[in-house]
Amino acid sequence: MTDSSAAQVRPSRGSVAVVGGRVVPVDGEPVENGTVLVVDGVIAAVGTDVAVPDGVRVVDATGRWVLPGFVEAHAHLGVTEEGVGWAGDDVNEMTGPNMAAVRALDAIDIEEQGFRDALVGGVTSAVVKPGSGNPIGGQTVAIKTWGGRTVDEQVIRAAVSVKSALGENPKRVYSEKKQTPSTRLGVAKVIREAFIAAQDYAAARAHATAERKPHQRDLALETLVRVLDGELVWDQHTHRHDDIATAIRLAEEFGYRLVVNHGTEGAKIADVLAEKDIPVIFGPMLTNRSKVELRERAIANLARLAEAGVRVAITTDHPVVPINFLVHQASLAVKEGLDRDVAVRALTLNPAAMLGLDDRVGALRPGLDGDVVVWSGDPLDVYSRAERVFIDGTEVYSTTGGVVERSTRFV
Repeated sequence: MTDSSAAQVRPSRGSVAVVGGRVVPVDGEPVENGTVLVVDGVIAAVGTDVAVPDGVRVVDATGRWVLPGFVEAHAHLGVTEEGVGWAGDDVNEMTGPNMAAVRALDAIDIEEQGFRDALVGGVTSAVVKPGSGNPIGGQTVAIKTWGGRTVDEQVIRAAVSVKSALGENPKRVYSEKKQTPSTRLGVAKVIREAFIAAQDYAAARAHATAERKPHQRDLALETLVRVLDGELVWDQHTHRHDDIATAIRLAEEFGYRLVVNHGTEGAKIADVLAEKDIPVIFGPMLTNRSKVELRERAIANLARLAEAGVRVAITTDHPVVPINFLVHQASLAVKEGLDRDVAVRALTLNPAAMLGLDDRVGALRPGLDGDVVVWSGDPLDVYSRAERVFIDGTEVYSTTGGVVERSTRFV
């Protein structure tokens, strides 16, 4: 089963040469007085000796820092509309514990204010996920944060992963409904039974195909088969160290690709995560200890994970923390011991690689999308601002002109 071609339509794309800045490609050494050339929406060249073709717009970045657009690896952007209340809350379909069949893509409002905030913070890509109310929450989608007439025109990848949750949230939701799962035992049972059903479904489907017989389709089971086949990542919401251990146990039982989301107590078993090469999307950091499983929340835990060799990304969990504060969380993590180069990678290349998007975004490299941000200075300096933001080579935001609105987006 493949992504719908309708979700891969791309809007018109631009060409630009950003010249004279301190270029930080992320996957290579910084280039002083460098140039990033984008042609037809794709990075064509990065370096000091780049010929700019006639007719390509030139943007002077002298005295500025030039980086790839940031990648928010775990957001509820557009599925939770700020200030709207229940009418704009589409993050959790909590009418059953297994919602593998639902897709975040079907509920995103691209005119929600968070998309404009993302540009202010230099965030050009986001993986939008269902919430953590269900053991199995649904499919995620990777999108650009601006540029389309519809959300379909902003899609990077229509299906990236399946969101799952362990711990307090699904326990609370379904214990209030007085149905399974009301305990951690029950949450694991729901996930385990769902994958066993998916294995049986895959076998029955293969048999029917071999026999040239019809086979009744099931959206939830087809999605879970894609996880078992390695096509989709398993995005596991989990905070406590014992829940992280359960996430690992389930992943090893069924052989799927696990990415830990939040990982609040992951530092306690950082060596285990590193040995098993399980990445962690860490955060949000700018929150209080609002529930029991957050009692040991600490920004310094991110540095402990990275020091152990765990691949890390940073999340705001927008709107839990506003998406434009993504870079500020990285700055605070550096203050608490995180290596600054790791911090930059945790905003760019790491989240892209974890979720299979590094063939499109996450670095300034020829062949990748022309998502380029000009910063007034070091982005980890709290006084620096994202002055100009380009997505697919088209300027979508500047501090002087604001956000390019829909009516002029393709001029």
